[in-house]
Amino acid sequence: MATAKKAPAKKAPAKKAAPAKKAAPATKVAAKKAAPAKKAAPEKKAAAKKAAPATKAAAKKVPAKKRTVNAAFMKALTPSPALAAVVGASPLPRTEVVSKLWTYIKKNKLQDAVNKRMINADAKLKEIFGKMQVSMFEMAGLIGKHLK
Repeated sequence: MATAKKAPAKKAPAKKAAPAKKAAPATKVAAKKAAPAKKAAPEKKAAAKKAAPATKAAAKKVPAKKRTVNAAFMKALTPSPALAAVVGASPLPRTEVVSKLWTYIKKNKLQDAVNKRMINADAKLKEIFGKMQVSMFEMAGLIGKHLK
């Protein structure tokens, strides 16, 4: 029993490889595509934590502490005569004073049309702020001087 040797298969002629292209520079689009992959990792960690509680105490959910409001925000303060002309003379908490001031600003269209963060003062607000234009961030500090 003689076995016949098979002839080796003919190989196709090798083609020359195309020249390698330079990698495109990283762009914001590429960064955005990669971002969702990072978000998946915390989900896996959360699933792993839920899967194996170590003890019975860990399995029970502890109710979250209810957040208490800072009493300083709710303390009623008396406005100065200049501020009382805008928000009223009755004692109010700081939060209500700011809310009523914004109501006055919107009602009289005193918010700057181009830069909404700026407030253009009329005669009443100029007494409170001390200048013709104030940013909404410095407004709270200027109001504090008119509350006792």
